[in-house]
Amino acid sequence: MIYRFRIILDNDTEEDVFRDVEIRETDTLEDLHNIITQSFGFDGSEMASFYLSNDQWDQGEEISLFDLSDDNSARLMNETALDSVVHEAQTKLIYVYDFLSMWTFYVELAEIVEEEEGYDYPNLMFVQGQVPDNAPEKLFEADDDDTFNEFEDELDIDDYDNLDFDENWN
Repeated sequence: MIYRFRIILDNDTEEDVFRDVEIRETDTLEDLHNIITQSFGFDGSEMASFYLSNDQWDQGEEISLFDLSDDNSARLMNETALDSVVHEAQTKLIYVYDFLSMWTFYVELAEIVEEEEGYDYPNLMFVQGQVPDNAPEKLFEADDDDTFNEFEDELDIDDYDNLDFDENWN
């Protein structure tokens, strides 16, 4: 079977930027990573991860390109077949490329079809929009909250005389 995915760049531009791709259900997440990076014009040399996601696009379990964990317990893209994490009941993934720039993509299984003779897979089916030069900036919850104040306790951290500690404690 062939999985057809729509991969949407999470950006704040007026133009939608997405790619539609086809890939065999038995291919790995590393194969999907490769078609995503190629179709969006990245060289593929940066760290990346997929995250399982629900219908609200909440970030779940990580499946990474390389194992950077201390105990070698990370789930890896090259060991994870698409059909083991994506199916009719689980259609959404979040893909993050280049953890310094945080290119973030919503990956959704749109359709499952029969493989056609004479086609090469993976296959880039459709391209919409230009990728911006820089990754869109992420707006964090505190950035959007006008009432957020990291110094809510109203202590003056430069006023050592009124702080409740002994500066010569050791």
